[in-house]
Amino acid sequence: MANRSAPDWLIQWEYAHRGLHGTDNSKIIPENSLAAAKLAISRNMGIECDIQRSADDVPMVFHDWDLNRLLGDTRDTKGARCAEIEQLRYLGTDENPAPLSGLLDLVDGRVPILIEIKSKPGYDVARSCEIVADSLASYTGSHAVMSFDPKVARWFRHHHAQTCVGLVMREDDYGFTQKWWQRRLALWIAKPDFLAYHIAALPSPWVSKLRKNGLPILTWTVNSQATRSLAKQHADALISEGAGLARQGVS
Repeated sequence: MANRSAPDWLIQWEYAHRGLHGTDNSKIIPENSLAAAKLAISRNMGIECDIQRSADDVPMVFHDWDLNRLLGDTRDTKGARCAEIEQLRYLGTDENPAPLSGLLDLVDGRVPILIEIKSKPGYDVARSCEIVADSLASYTGSHAVMSFDPKVARWFRHHHAQTCVGLVMREDDYGFTQKWWQRRLALWIAKPDFLAYHIAALPSPWVSKLRKNGLPILTWTVNSQATRSLAKQHADALISEGAGLARQGVS
């Protein structure tokens, strides 16, 4: 159970997964791009985004550990400086990646932002927490930080306590929490304000109990109308994309 109450806004929004990406009027809208953020804002959706660290320790709004899939560059994301990454273009578009500061300037409090800090075993995730906290220091819009790594929530609770923090969790072969005891341990370490649980693992008796006891449950990635219906039953807020987004006549 959460030790403090999550902000009311957290469960009052639906969040566009990596921004509202895909195609819009035949135009490619890349994931985690400012264009995807603009489209989410225009549809009155919150924004979920990912953070990777550049070579010069700038938090970049970017999902992958390397630049190849999205930008066609062979370097690791941490192997390029912010200015170098900003000069690249998402494949098939004129859009370029942006630092977290650019996203914050664009959003300017109009919709809430969920900021997922990427981590992996052996990674200095504390440094990522530091630079994200620095970027958020003067930001007054609604925002939360979350990660699969429970050390992220713990870091923010100790060093940037005003930030709402969440733990992202899944039960398959990926991530930090494949086994039941790992999930309990991660929750104990993180002591999160909310849980962002993989839709494929819902319903879950454990998660239902946590929710009943007051811990807000978000779920991802809602990418079909079937998973949307499931999420509506077992979670408090949706992180959605593609066919999982609300459509006319479907709530």
